[in-house]
Amino acid sequence: MKTTKEFKIVECSGTAYEIGLQWGEGCRESIHQISENSFRNMELMYKVKKEDVITTAMKFATQIQEFDPYLVDILKGQADSTGLSFNEIVTQRCMNELLFYYQQISGLCTAFAATGKATAGGQTLMGQNIDWSPGATIDFLKVHHAGGPDQYILSFSNSTEYTFSSAGYGICALGTLGVNYDFHLPLACYMPRVMRQKNIHEAMRLLKQVARGLGYFQLADANGVIIGIESTYNDYEVIQPVDDLMLHSNHYLTERFKPDNMMAYMAEKGIVPPAMATESLNRYDRIRDQMYKDYGRITPETAMEALTDHENHPYAICRHDCSGPSPSVTLASFIMVPAEGAIYIAAGNPCEYEYVRYEIG
Repeated sequence: MKTTKEFKIVECSGTAYEIGLQWGEGCRESIHQISENSFRNMELMYKVKKEDVITTAMKFATQIQEFDPYLVDILKGQADSTGLSFNEIVTQRCMNELLFYYQQISGLCTAFAATGKATAGGQTLMGQNIDWSPGATIDFLKVHHAGGPDQYILSFSNSTEYTFSSAGYGICALGTLGVNYDFHLPLACYMPRVMRQKNIHEAMRLLKQVARGLGYFQLADANGVIIGIESTYNDYEVIQPVDDLMLHSNHYLTERFKPDNMMAYMAEKGIVPPAMATESLNRYDRIRDQMYKDYGRITPETAMEALTDHENHPYAICRHDCSGPSPSVTLASFIMVPAEGAIYIAAGNPCEYEYVRYEIG
C-alpha cells in the first residue's frame, strides 16, 4: 500500500528580489542544511576548507551576473532571508560543478518523454526519477514571475531546478559526465533563464548557446514537441525522438561523445564502484523495455509504473541503495502532461509514495 505524501508548496511572487526573499524564508531550513552538508562533506572527504570551496565557486560570479542578473537578484533575496552570505548561496548554485571538480559523484537519474503514436490518444508525457545521495533536499515551489510565466519548480539542493511552466512546456535534467571537461557557466545558473522563455523553441535556442557538458536536458510541450540536447565542454548535439520516444539515463547517446565517458574512467581509477561503469546503460535498457512494453498505450499511469522498476537493484530506476561509497536513493519522481497543464509528483520513491497531481493556471 502506497503512502500519500506531499511536498510543502512555497509560493513566491513579485520582483526577483522579493521572490528570493519568499523562497529563502519558505525553504530556510533546507537551504541551511544544504550548506552544512555540502561543506562538511567536502572537508571530511576531500580535506577542502569551506573558504576554498566558496572561492572556487565565486570564480563564476561575474559570468552569472552578466548572463542572468534576474537570477542574481533572487539569490540576493535568498541570502537576506536565510542569513547566509550571498557567496554561500552562489556556491549552492555551483555545487554540481564543484562536486564534479572534487570527483564526488553519486547515482544519477532516468528520464523519458513520449508523444504521438507512442501514447494513448497521442498525448505528450515527460518525466523522470531524481536520484542522489540520501539526505539531499528537494523543495517544491510555485513561482509567479511578474510579466512572465507561472512555474512549478522542484528545486534540488537549491541548485538544479526541474521546472514546469505555464508557457506550456517543462524540462528534465540528467547528468552526463565527460572526461574532457572545462568549467563554464554553471547549469543551475542558466536553467532558470532557459525556463523563463516564452516557448520550447526559445528555450532550446538558449540551451544551444549555454549547455556545455555535465548536463543532458530534455523538453516537452503542449503541442507535442519533444526534444533533447547532449553536450561536451566544447560541442553539443540536439537529440530527436525515435518512434515518438525519448529515453535517457547518464551516458551519451551521441556517437562522437561516447568515448568521453567519465563514469567508465572513474570506475577504472577506483573512484566509484566498478558497477557504476555500466549501470547507466542498464537503466537505459530497462526504461526502453518498459516504454516499448506499453507502446501505443502509454499513459501517466503506465509511466508511473515504469518509474518504480527495481530490476538490477541496487542500480535500478527506482533506487533504494543507502550503502557503499556512492549511495543513491530516489528523492522524488515526476510526470508532466503539458497539454493539461498538469504535473504528477511522488515525494520519494514512486514504489512507496503516490503521485499527486498539481495543475498550473
